[in-house]
Amino acid sequence: MGENKLAGQFFDAAIGLLERVRDEEAANIAAAGAAIADTVAAGGRLFAFGAGHSSLAAQDVVYRAGGLALMNLLAVPGVVGVDVMPATLGSALERVDGLASAVLDSSPARAGDVLIIISLSGRNALPVEMAMNARALGLKVIGVTSVAYATETRSRHASGTYLKDHCDIVLDSKIAIGDAELTAEGIEAPFAPASTVVTSALMQATIAAAAGDLAERGIEPPMLRSGNVDGGHEWNGRVMTEYADRIFYRR
Repeated sequence: MGENKLAGQFFDAAIGLLERVRDEEAANIAAAGAAIADTVAAGGRLFAFGAGHSSLAAQDVVYRAGGLALMNLLAVPGVVGVDVMPATLGSALERVDGLASAVLDSSPARAGDVLIIISLSGRNALPVEMAMNARALGLKVIGVTSVAYATETRSRHASGTYLKDHCDIVLDSKIAIGDAELTAEGIEAPFAPASTVVTSALMQATIAAAAGDLAERGIEPPMLRSGNVDGGHEWNGRVMTEYADRIFYRR
């Protein structure tokens, strides 16, 4: 029964956080959705970046059923997940100066595009540098982070600033420092992180807001369908052909 109790406690914690971001971040989500809709309508491109487990929420909105076809992953080699060996190298790379600027300079991102940067702590050199350089290039930056980290941790960027300090729009995930929702007797470390659940929900809510915004303007949002339903492949083929110059995950 103990496992069931803890499982239920995690669901309660996650639901509580989801309710908080739904209510407290509504205006910021609407603003982020409008920024994406503006960029789509203007012929711009969309990119999402996250390091480590923050990359999961970025990957969740790229090339997926029910997703916006124009969202591209801005990948940094060795940083986009735990597939790098050893896995600890990914964490180390987040602290390397110059990596973000090298990736941005060799990417297709340009002025007028939108870049969503996801970093739970927002304190490492990589997301801070990514945001600073992206804005210098003329991109609009949406940051998805836990603002609480900036109040109780020290920045690892030379400027002493955090991701939240270099964004046009910030979505606060409300995740507590340490990213673990539960404690229990006999378990020495806090456990049960909710950042993936909440951050992915923030991303999907933002995409939904953007799609609704586009529809209200009379623009059909370029959404993808599931390839596992009849007609899905044909639908996706048409969308990808129509927007081929703004989709980079096919090249």
